Amino acid sequence: MQRRRIVPVLAVSVMATLVPAVTTTATAAPAPATSPLARYAEQNPTWKRCDPRQPAAFQCAKVKVPLNYAKPGGKKLDIAISRYRTSTPGKRHGVLLSNPGGPGGPGISFPLMLHAELPRSVRERYDLIGFDPRGVGMSSPVTCGLSQAESRWPRVYKARTYARDVTTAKAVATKCRARSGEKLPHLTTRNTARDMDLIRTVLGEKKLNYLGYSYGTYLGAVYTQMFPKRTGRFVLDSAVDPGRVWRGMIQGWAEGAEPAFRRWTKWAAERNPVYGLGDTPQKVSKSFWDLIARADRQPFEYQGEMLDGDRIRTYMRFSTFGVEYASTLVVELKKAAAGQRTALAPTARRALPAFAEEIPADNYNASFWAVACGDHSAAWPKNPAQYRKDAVRDKNRYPLYGDFASNIMPCAFWNKSREPVTKVDNKVPSLIVQNEWDSQTPLVAAKGLHRALKGSKMVTVKGGGGHGVYLSGGSACADAAVASYLRTGKLPASDTTCAPSTPRTSRTQQSPLPQHPNRF
Repeated sequence: MQRRRIVPVLAVSVMATLVPAVTTTATAAPAPATSPLARYAEQNPTWKRCDPRQPAAFQCAKVKVPLNYAKPGGKKLDIAISRYRTSTPGKRHGVLLSNPGGPGGPGISFPLMLHAELPRSVRERYDLIGFDPRGVGMSSPVTCGLSQAESRWPRVYKARTYARDVTTAKAVATKCRARSGEKLPHLTTRNTARDMDLIRTVLGEKKLNYLGYSYGTYLGAVYTQMFPKRTGRFVLDSAVDPGRVWRGMIQGWAEGAEPAFRRWTKWAAERNPVYGLGDTPQKVSKSFWDLIARADRQPFEYQGEMLDGDRIRTYMRFSTFGVEYASTLVVELKKAAAGQRTALAPTARRALPAFAEEIPADNYNASFWAVACGDHSAAWPKNPAQYRKDAVRDKNRYPLYGDFASNIMPCAFWNKSREPVTKVDNKVPSLIVQNEWDSQTPLVAAKGLHRALKGSKMVTVKGGGGHGVYLSGGSACADAAVASYLRTGKLPASDTTCAPSTPRTSRTQQSPLPQHPNRF
């Protein structure tokens, strides 16, 4: 069976000493043995084979968590978890919880992919644990009842449509409150970190080991801040800057897209005999923007979709993850605009796992907004005029995506966060890995996380492109550093720079992460 490389876009025996780790804050007093919160730790999950078409060793279960950790005797949520027992007796170190990103990304099937790609020396030390975060997928999924049109975000800023964008953003926030108002305030990163610690306790583990990609790096960082003494070996791949959640990180997509675009124009110019887009970066850039102008004048069909210039810009932001793919795509789009046949195959869509329950069609968007807006409501201006001003400014600063990233979003009309934003500032050991040319979570964001996690070491793949490092096939050096840490628990002596093993140019990314324009 062909194995897919991983790249981006979490026996019950509860001891009294484990109970304090599932309290509502890192400094809260231990919960009494008879408290409602303590009783959650006594759960004994019923494990069942996830799907008859999957290996018998891959099992699924559900655990109960409080909707509101401050009132654990109240309503409950289901958290879907999975496990793939891969550890070897005598070598077992514990469990490795994973998160593939988001917010809004399901992770229940992630252990299947990790089992296929992790080196044996790592697998034999861990049982692989996945989970759908609260409100996501099979974990008490949230819905706002959004139409397909209401689910389209980010939106391009245009003066003539801005009033309608404001109305739509307000309507989304209003519908979310109407459909899920009781649940919505509690679908936050802090509460998901608490859920992770409850999973750790239910599984009978003293410490939690973790592999998080993209948004999963912020989730992991918040866990280290809330539960430093429960933090085991933590790998944070393609990092979010905790100082910029969440509007700042979305705006960072536009900032990161520009250097990736310039890198692409240089690469394509050096290969003008192959692609014919221009023999200088300036000519390649002009070729692309001429295509945008043509599509704005007369949208054209490509792979069953009508494309205007704005839609092509969103495609290009992702396509510059891989310079060869970006070049091929622009060539094919130029053919389509001219009415010629195209050859580039459509990007395959990953099907939902067969064992997944029916979930609301808007679940990804609803859970994304719950976290992006609810984690840090103060980061989102309340005055629509500010978004207009920012979008106009950033369209000039970052032509490829600036007006999308700074346009108004439902968070402008969200309720105030129930908790303050988590300030990540600790000395807990962890390993950060990052590609130099990742435009989704740019290198500057990883450096921000590295500064906040003072006990961390960082592995940077210089020249590495795409979103995600470990198990991508992009850098044997980085893979070895991560595997060594997961095997031994020893961080590199100092920050490390790795080279890419092979140019990662053939695709935008090969990823197990749910593909969505809003994801981290």
